Amino acid sequence: MFRVLKLRDVVRVDPAKMDMPLEEVVFEALRKKYEGLKDKTLGIVIAVIDVNVNPMGYIPVGDGAPYHVTEFTVLTYVPIVNEVVEGVVETVGRSGVTVSIGPIEGFVHIQQIADDETTYDIARNVIVCRNTKRFVAQGDRVRARITSVSLGASGRPPRVSMTMRQPYLGKLDWIFKKS
Repeated sequence: MFRVLKLRDVVRVDPAKMDMPLEEVVFEALRKKYEGLKDKTLGIVIAVIDVNVNPMGYIPVGDGAPYHVTEFTVLTYVPIVNEVVEGVVETVGRSGVTVSIGPIEGFVHIQQIADDETTYDIARNVIVCRNTKRFVAQGDRVRARITSVSLGASGRPPRVSMTMRQPYLGKLDWIFKKS
């Protein structure tokens, strides 16, 4: 789920950048600090959108740089368990498929792709359903439900597990042909 949040922080303005517009310097500092941040409360910060800087700053004793109270808006993505998402299959492998869902990728294990028995066809690089002969390939649009989320450590990408084994989930071509 995408969210737009208003946050507040105090930003140190480097004295070497005092000749630049204040909003520009603060915006750059906030982007470096927040974009790409993973937090259990905020989710994954995608972008800093809007910045409102208090022009009246303060200089603490022993530091020659001014600090400014800043309110700003961020766009975040929070993968939520049981959320139904749509995305594009990025990779297909022996163990399953990775699906691009917004700014991150989710993983669907081969046994969670369909109610049918599934196998990996190495020659075509697809996962095939044995009885129905349906298949999932790279570039296919799919609908899945998130089953677990782990934001992990700061250096690791988040881990999102998904399933497509329920009604109205799976490759979009399969869903719309049933109707």
